[in-house]
Amino acid sequence: MMVDWRPTAEIETLHARARLLAAVRAFFAEREVLEVETPVLGHGGSTDVHLASLSCEATTPAGCERLWLQTSPEFHMKRLLAAGSGPIFQIARSFRDGEVGTRHNLEFTMLEWYRPGLPLDALIEETAALIRAVLGRESGPLRHRRYRELFREVLGLDPFTAELAALRRLAGERGGLDMAGAPRDDCLDLLMSLAIEPTLGRDSLDVVVDYPASQAALARRHHDPEDGAWVASRFEVYLAGLELANGYDELTDADEQATRFAEDNAARCEAGLAEVDADARLLAALAHGMPAGSGVALGLDRLIQLALGKASVAEVMAFATPRA
Repeated sequence: MMVDWRPTAEIETLHARARLLAAVRAFFAEREVLEVETPVLGHGGSTDVHLASLSCEATTPAGCERLWLQTSPEFHMKRLLAAGSGPIFQIARSFRDGEVGTRHNLEFTMLEWYRPGLPLDALIEETAALIRAVLGRESGPLRHRRYRELFREVLGLDPFTAELAALRRLAGERGGLDMAGAPRDDCLDLLMSLAIEPTLGRDSLDVVVDYPASQAALARRHHDPEDGAWVASRFEVYLAGLELANGYDELTDADEQATRFAEDNAARCEAGLAEVDADARLLAALAHGMPAGSGVALGLDRLIQLALGKASVAEVMAFATPRA
């Protein structure tokens, strides 16, 4: 007889979760940001090499088609922006294969919002205000940290100029893995997660900016103030060593976005990964014209985990994937 039928969260925790979700909605209602709902299934998935999209075969009016479970609601929300929605937010179910652990679950809740016309610095301030509103307590000062300065401070190297062989060696030592053939970004990601992230957000709300241009994903790029190198117009927010949010000055150029989708799929093939269908409707929406602005995705389960002092995201979910 199956014995693991019970929820992974206590019923009292689910009551607290509901109150925090209500606080999120009140935060955006006060700012007149429209709540929207978009499909969980779509015709395009995430081509990002570092994300594993889930798909299924479904019968539609067009026949049997492959549909993708969203890794975030981003593509559909950007189509709403292009249609003239104005500022919007969504509390959305999202899916990423293979993401299991105290901070991850295959199915999770993403809070995502977009602010047409809002500069990235202003969105950082709003993100900090939202985090503090959900936590219900002071989280320390808001502190900006540059990506390359963190690598210099913690690891004694410049991530932009260090030799790839040196990065592979250090990443292998830190991770206990064979990184001899690893790409540059894989080495940087491993070093960031194992050596740098645990140091962030310990006595402040840390915002990391100026990521390598290769990690721009769906963000614009700008010149590094130090040496003019291209960097991503992107930020990530950390508290208690935990990454909570990832924000962009959103890319609006359809041709550039199509190029990045193609580059992602080429990189997937090179890494032995299956290609993912690029979202043609997103490209059409960008070609129509999406207003310039900024957007951010926040892992809501992680924030609730911090707010309630729980050891894992499973403890704030009714049924984590192993018991789903």
